[in-house]
Amino acid sequence: MPVRVGIFGYGTIGKRVADAVLKFSDEFELVGVVKPTPDYEAEIAVSKGIKVYTYSDKLKDFEKLGIPVAGTAEELLDKVDVVIDATPGKVGKEMKEKYYAPRGKPAIFQGGEKADVADVSFNALANYDRAVGAKYIRVVSCNTTGICRLLASFLLHGLKIRKVRVYLVRRGADPKEHKRGPINDVVPDPVTVPSHHGPDVKTVIPEINIVTMAVAVPVTLMHLHMVNIEFETNVTREDIIRMLEETPRIMLVPTGKRMDSIAQLIEWARDIGRYRNDIMENCIFEGSITVVDGNDVYLSMAIHQESIVIPENIDALRAMFKLADKWTSIEKTDKVLGLITSGKKYKF
Repeated sequence: MPVRVGIFGYGTIGKRVADAVLKFSDEFELVGVVKPTPDYEAEIAVSKGIKVYTYSDKLKDFEKLGIPVAGTAEELLDKVDVVIDATPGKVGKEMKEKYYAPRGKPAIFQGGEKADVADVSFNALANYDRAVGAKYIRVVSCNTTGICRLLASFLLHGLKIRKVRVYLVRRGADPKEHKRGPINDVVPDPVTVPSHHGPDVKTVIPEINIVTMAVAVPVTLMHLHMVNIEFETNVTREDIIRMLEETPRIMLVPTGKRMDSIAQLIEWARDIGRYRNDIMENCIFEGSITVVDGNDVYLSMAIHQESIVIPENIDALRAMFKLADKWTSIEKTDKVLGLITSGKKYKF
């Protein structure tokens, strides 16, 4: 029988996870989603045939607007095997204590929660096996996911990393967040060093020597990372390109084809018909890849904050319920979700 899934939260991440779960009906059944607000997103969910649940004190709000509700959050929990928590950051821990843990329900959280909400912080390429059979899994944030994938590419190829320095240019808000931005400013985010991203990477790859700094800028489309990795041994630019080409969920953006900016990447996603313009891959600008002094590598990559963690949520489900090994899961997820890969078998 398919694993029965309930999703708490139906915003930027929740609705994308819901659509992804529906694509894997041979493994998972989306029982329903929990929405606290009777808005256009709830109406869209219903129009897609997704059952919407809400909290007891919100039932009348849905009734007033004529949006059908399948039941309460508690009733959904009684019907599912696992919860994917896509509530706003720092709400997930409260939900765990109030709803999931008292009912013995395993849960997958998102990167807005602190690491201690779960048994393991998760990135499929970097530490899939650590999450096998875990009751509580935390899929790390969009930026942390991107950095972990990049570092995993080199570690899987046997390279030893001496240190990593990442400078993040963060979007000021998601496109729909009209109350947060854009801002007419460049804001150190935070002003202190490191930003939370470096310590967060270490919850997935503990041995890595990493420092991160971040600023927020008045854009909404994607994040940009400027990365410096120092390896223990010499590498060539060709080595780096080959390793990245051989790694799933990493897309090399060719130089000279008018895809040299974040806006052009989003336009590319629109033009090829990506649903919601989603780019679930790390987008590494090939022209930025530079090797200095033999072992010092520099590159720039773009991260689509709205969608990059969606494949990881599907893999986390499989790991939790021991449905597939790491590479079987990654390959199936990528194929069904339509991610670009090199077409090569991943044998590291």
